[in-house]
Amino acid sequence: MNKTIRRASVFALLLVFALLVRATWVQFYEGQALADDKDNRRNAILTYSAPLGNIIVGGRSVTGSAPTTTGDLKYKRTYTDGELYAAVTGYASQAYAPTQLEGIYTDLLNGTDSRLKSVMDTLTNQRADPGNVVTTIDPDVQKAAFDALGDKKGGAVAIDPKTGKILAVVSSPSYDPSSLTDANTAGTAWQKLTADPEKPLVNRALRQPLPPGSTFKLVVAAAALEDGLYSSVDEKTASPDPYTLPGTTRELTNENPNAPCTNATIRTALEYSCNNVFAKMAVQLGQDKVKAMAEKFGFNDDKLDVPVRAYTSVYPSDMYPSQTALTGIGQFDVTATPLQMAMVSAAIANGGKLVSPHMVSQITNSGGDVLQDYDDEAGSKEIVSSSTAEQLQSAMQTVVDQGTGTNAQVPGATVGGKTGTAQHGENNSQVPYAWFTSYGKSDSSGREVAVAVVVEQSNAARSEVSGNGLAAPVAKAMMEAALKD
Repeated sequence: MNKTIRRASVFALLLVFALLVRATWVQFYEGQALADDKDNRRNAILTYSAPLGNIIVGGRSVTGSAPTTTGDLKYKRTYTDGELYAAVTGYASQAYAPTQLEGIYTDLLNGTDSRLKSVMDTLTNQRADPGNVVTTIDPDVQKAAFDALGDKKGGAVAIDPKTGKILAVVSSPSYDPSSLTDANTAGTAWQKLTADPEKPLVNRALRQPLPPGSTFKLVVAAAALEDGLYSSVDEKTASPDPYTLPGTTRELTNENPNAPCTNATIRTALEYSCNNVFAKMAVQLGQDKVKAMAEKFGFNDDKLDVPVRAYTSVYPSDMYPSQTALTGIGQFDVTATPLQMAMVSAAIANGGKLVSPHMVSQITNSGGDVLQDYDDEAGSKEIVSSSTAEQLQSAMQTVVDQGTGTNAQVPGATVGGKTGTAQHGENNSQVPYAWFTSYGKSDSSGREVAVAVVVEQSNAARSEVSGNGLAAPVAKAMMEAALKD
């Protein structure tokens, strides 16, 4: 063999060896990554080769599967009352990545979750029958919130304070997930939804933090009572009206110039929503103490999973005293989701303890056997003392009985709440956000619920935008549905 042939043979052997090494690498090290790749068509074919498992609300499935008539995907997802439950279910699409519960429980719902496999499934490498997701959502509360929001842009959340079960998650405007399920028509629907200036795909209940306005005064009041700055909600505060923001010449006034806000008690200040009282209170406490209390309620938690990951509600740091004052009334850089403000009311209603909020009760296999019980796993933590909680409950009741929240009164129930009208835009140039957060306790059955509602936009005139006028009626409808016998 001459020298040239020998070199060519060696080079060819090296190429074969390199090919074998690469093939081995792909098979044993990159195989799973390739199999899991979102662009791998085989995944979609496998997922939609059989009916999916379902998402259950109130004992009834709100999802389903239907045979397709074209293409290589045998089934597509269907939804019952899709717009009503879109903020809960999300969508499972042949064309786009799933969202909300559909996305979190993809493996369970398509039968690839290892917990679903029997011994025979494992031996034969067959896909198991899909499992189901049992939610905590109460269909009556969900519909009450959806109907009450109507054509208003906003979000609403209801929580059972005793158990942490989320009873309603509503975002308005909503959308029909069914429009996104079929690969042949999803593209057109997607373009329409994403181009819509009202942003119907945004989950405003869980993932749209906004300035909470005066509803945040509950957090400041809790900090003041826990710190001992004031001994009770009926102790007079040292609060001039108007209040000059520290280090500035700007005077902070109140919406009602005739309200008795000078040196008002916490009860009176909540009843009339006195800005001067809570702005000065935040400065007296200092930003660190207000922040610590806000974080106990859940602010600044970037891993709040219910199990959908909620956007972080924020209490800022490194502020000037004048900015700290503005945070005391839920402005400056303070933001909150309806979920977060419902958590505030839930903790106060539950004697100061916050039970972990969750909207999935159980996941089961196809036969109904429980694979995981989230109700049993829901932990709780003390946010404020029972004494502080009782005082805040009493003050919140005054707000609803005779203060700024009278539109939330529910016959046969004890209701406490707090209104909020948060500035929007530079120098409050845009329509304010209307907030209401509250709790209700049935006088007969003992049932309890905590809610929070934000209305971002409505057809109301700017002068008519208020927490009591727009958000409180929605909260009332939700509480009535949750507390009915």
